[in-house]
Amino acid sequence: MIGYFWIGVGGAFGSIARAWLAFTVARITGPQFPWGTILINVVGSFVIGFFGTLTASGSRFSVPPDARAFVMVGICGGFTTFSSFSLQTLELARDGRLGQALGNVGLSVILCLLVVAVGHYAAATINRQF
Repeated sequence: MIGYFWIGVGGAFGSIARAWLAFTVARITGPQFPWGTILINVVGSFVIGFFGTLTASGSRFSVPPDARAFVMVGICGGFTTFSSFSLQTLELARDGRLGQALGNVGLSVILCLLVVAVGHYAAATINRQF
């Protein structure tokens, strides 16, 4: 049961960080395109790829399952925004901005897959160095 508590705490941290970053990016770039959501999903993908590999069982920095759940399920789950991404993409398409909707899908998927791999390989390299 204590694991669920830490997942909830991590989720709260992740959600607060997501809201802050989304509002900050929207202030800088404007509301026309969901750059904040893309950035959030890219950062979250890197973190889960990096932390997941760095702390895996048998790795140099192995941590207990509850600590992994705190970061990977709690923080990353509260931080990343797939539901927001989905709604924003639908809204772009419904507004007749199909090119932007497809751009949002393409950028989100490609960038997140790339950075989850970068996070994984960065952590794998660190694990091999020790």
